[in-house]
Amino acid sequence: MASRADNIASNMSLANFGKATELKQRIWFTLGALIVFRFLSFVPLPGVNPLILQDLYAQTRGGVLDLFNTFSGGSLERMSLIALGIMPYITASIVVQLAAALHPAMAAMKKEGESGRKKLNQYTRYGTVGLTAIQGYFLAVGLETFSASSGLHAVVDPGLMFRIGSVISLVGGTMFLLWLGEQITSRGIGNGVSLIIMAGIIAQFPTITAQLFEGGRSGSISPFLIVALIFVIIGLILFICFMERAQRRLLIQYPKRASQRGMMQADRSHLPLKLNTAGVIPPIFASSLLLLPLTITQFAQNSISPESTMGGVLVTLNQYLQHGQPIYLTLYAVGIVFFAFFYTAVVFNPEETADNLKRNGGFIPGIRPGKRTADYLDYVLTRITVIGAAYLALVCVLPEYIIGQTGLPFFLGGTSLLIVVNVTVDTIAQIQSHLLAHQYGDLIKKAKLKGRLR
Repeated sequence: MASRADNIASNMSLANFGKATELKQRIWFTLGALIVFRFLSFVPLPGVNPLILQDLYAQTRGGVLDLFNTFSGGSLERMSLIALGIMPYITASIVVQLAAALHPAMAAMKKEGESGRKKLNQYTRYGTVGLTAIQGYFLAVGLETFSASSGLHAVVDPGLMFRIGSVISLVGGTMFLLWLGEQITSRGIGNGVSLIIMAGIIAQFPTITAQLFEGGRSGSISPFLIVALIFVIIGLILFICFMERAQRRLLIQYPKRASQRGMMQADRSHLPLKLNTAGVIPPIFASSLLLLPLTITQFAQNSISPESTMGGVLVTLNQYLQHGQPIYLTLYAVGIVFFAFFYTAVVFNPEETADNLKRNGGFIPGIRPGKRTADYLDYVLTRITVIGAAYLALVCVLPEYIIGQTGLPFFLGGTSLLIVVNVTVDTIAQIQSHLLAHQYGDLIKKAKLKGRLR
């Protein structure tokens, strides 16, 4: 049956796509929702002067705000209603996942099935509201303290009412994005939250690419560097596609059972272990923690004199933690490797998997069920995680090194590439599954029609 499905999937054509009416409706709905997201990114926050935001954002460029601005599609730079984007929801979901793996009560809730999943999702939403409110308040306070080089302030009328209005607006914008992502997941195609993040990253491609080629035209950037960068990006995309689909498949044997013909037949299946079990979480965590001190020092420099002792320390930290510096690249790679092992250990429990196999009568050939199976799973997972962590470190550090050495004004880092490629591959896989289901539906209808004619 698997080979039959593969043959049908390989024979898919645009003609079959044109007949899948439901799939087309889902794609159009997804595109419409992403257009709404892009429109919202240009609606400014009430009480903020949008004319001087560019000058203010340039003062903190290079910090953690750059990461959030990339994921929000430039909304943070324009200080729109969705300036915080979907990042509070991602942070809250990661915290809830870690708590579900480490806290006994939440771990028991996770095993309750659909009802437990709904409770955890509700906790994630509560956490999203709390994180957005806290981040929105500090963002409003930070806007009140900044002023442009012309002397104009970012906030027209600072005070308590501005802070309350900003928190309400930002919480509403983030929760609307969360609702929009859920609508895309249920009524569109692909994972809604992931598509919103990818749309924010891709939205900056035309502007940055135009600036890159304009630099080549004016002579400030060597054409050879531009061509080399294009080849490096294409090579990284192909490498990411290969590594994200790489699996270590463990053979699972089940006891012999009587078939329809009365013969004893043993069932076999495979337990797929992804090479990169942690996904894009390690680069996001590592970059956020690494850029957080840089952002704090950049904010602190506005109120501390560079000639003082503390000011000199802040200037030194900024110099060593800049993009492309050896210390930054080393700490970035170490953080990626650490979080790759940490998050893999959180999301995959060898003891639980071994217990499930033993309960269902399955076993790995040559390995005893129970603790020996758990030890073997941990042994295999640890070794493939070494390769996965090295792959993540290479993909994320290489673009940073190239940009730091060449000085190219290009924002596309390894984290952005990972997100774009992963979401694209997952969305294409869902489209293929819809087309496959549509073709199976046509085959069933034809079979029923032939049966009636007989």
